[in-house]
Amino acid sequence: MAAQDPNGSLSTTINNKIATVEFGHPASNSFPRHLLDSLTSEINALSGNQEVSLIVLRSVGTGAFCAGASFDELLAVSSQEEGTVFFSGFANLINAMRKCSKIIVGRIHGKAVGGGVGIAAACDYAFATVNSFIKLSELAIGIGPFVIEPAVSRKIGKSAMSEMTLAAHEWKDTDWAQQKGLYAKVLQDQVEMDIDLEHFINKLASYNPQALDEMKSVMWEGTDHWDSLLLERAAVSGQLVLSDFCKNALSQFKT
Repeated sequence: MAAQDPNGSLSTTINNKIATVEFGHPASNSFPRHLLDSLTSEINALSGNQEVSLIVLRSVGTGAFCAGASFDELLAVSSQEEGTVFFSGFANLINAMRKCSKIIVGRIHGKAVGGGVGIAAACDYAFATVNSFIKLSELAIGIGPFVIEPAVSRKIGKSAMSEMTLAAHEWKDTDWAQQKGLYAKVLQDQVEMDIDLEHFINKLASYNPQALDEMKSVMWEGTDHWDSLLLERAAVSGQLVLSDFCKNALSQFKT
């Protein structure tokens, strides 16, 4: 299976003007930089594809939706420049998702941590299951959710984002995530979620694509400065990842 590829996997299928993009990595669907770049390129390409009306973003397997950044690559960072380059991967992806001309529907089947929460927040509409717990664990490893913060705060508000960030050791359940606005729909399991998701995207794909494009622009009004803001935030994380605190914490978290 593609999900067992040690380098990760990315695939896209297009049916009835619906593009389904699926990413995977054996380390709980975490993101090494090359996989982030591949997903960013795919989102950008689909944005200009006239045969696509909307995008479904999902990950492989039945475990975690996304564990965020690759700890192995974080541990390998040896300079601020390298750190900034690594974290700019998430900056580029979130900016690609917000600027994409297509509505992006997230299928968040399981737990999301750190960057995974940022990806869920950057989706325009998100489905989840009762197992889709979320956590911003960055402070516990010596950094912070600086790059993804604008996307998360936009969805759940600054207060809820702060609550998650400071309680870096705590999982928030799906009821909390739905109440705060991260998830639009929460279903009992993946089977129920996929039935509901299929009905929703088929309806959405039948709408006027020009109206969807215009609505996407309206939904993301006021975020044009993110092109520079998220890269500035990447530089902050790139500096913090070099600290002894961060290096020691990452070593302890490694399995």
